[in-house]
Amino acid sequence: MKVVSLATASLLCGLAGTVQAATPDVLVEGVNMPAWVTRGGRMEPLGIGAHLKASDEITTAEGSRVLLRLADGSAVKLGENARFVVGAAAQKRDGANPLFQATLRVIAGAFRFTTSALAKVRSQRDVTIEFPTVTAGVRGTDVWGKAGADRDFVVLIEGKIGVKRGDEAEVAMNESRSLFDAPKGAPTPPLSQITPELLDKYAAETEISAGSGAAQAGGRWKVTVAASESQSEALGAYDKLRGAGYAAAIAPLNRDGKTRFMVRIGNLASEKDALQLALRLKLRLGFESASVSM
Repeated sequence: MKVVSLATASLLCGLAGTVQAATPDVLVEGVNMPAWVTRGGRMEPLGIGAHLKASDEITTAEGSRVLLRLADGSAVKLGENARFVVGAAAQKRDGANPLFQATLRVIAGAFRFTTSALAKVRSQRDVTIEFPTVTAGVRGTDVWGKAGADRDFVVLIEGKIGVKRGDEAEVAMNESRSLFDAPKGAPTPPLSQITPELLDKYAAETEISAGSGAAQAGGRWKVTVAASESQSEALGAYDKLRGAGYAAAIAPLNRDGKTRFMVRIGNLASEKDALQLALRLKLRLGFESASVSM
């Protein structure tokens, strides 16, 4: 990744706080790094508090997870090796009630859209989820799906959805644990049911597990990866982290008339998460001095 100036690095470090001041349609609430967002052809590490816009593409790595919060209170969860695009997202007024409309594209990997009971009461929604070969229309529900190499499939967890494959007629799904399967190069089979155990296995693919090294909105722990009086050394660590998909920040620390540049990753949900991330950075990127603090 290209080396940036300290001023540019400081600006990037402050972006998360800036976007949180707005009322975004899609907000990054949880990240188990590495993960990236591509906007306008530029790829940057995905950080807590980032405000996503239409056409932004999220990419996750092996073992990564992402939690997004939509303006209506619904959540979008992404699993590892995923590619996901916010096609459009906007909160509007439909008479007296707010109406949330969105088009969400799952290019690869596992995905979950879930709406809390409070979100269901507060607003209506018209959400379209597009997989490579399947489209699901969501009005207020809990649905899990995956775009795989050999098939796209959708599992209804709760509520009702309409699912369509190509030119085929739309199929209504209204039973919990019903499965719509779209094997590539083969006809679409009838709806089937999966077991609760298999549903739990699928759901785990998109969940951020406690203590797994994830950053979360409101997280108070941090990992200090490097501390140096040399700006160039600090920027080297910063570039290495961000190039690898970790949303690092640089914080100058003045003490005894000297300035040290602290390269950190913040918002870790717990001490266990911070320790896990520090270990990951040591093993994967060679940051042997990574330390944990609140």
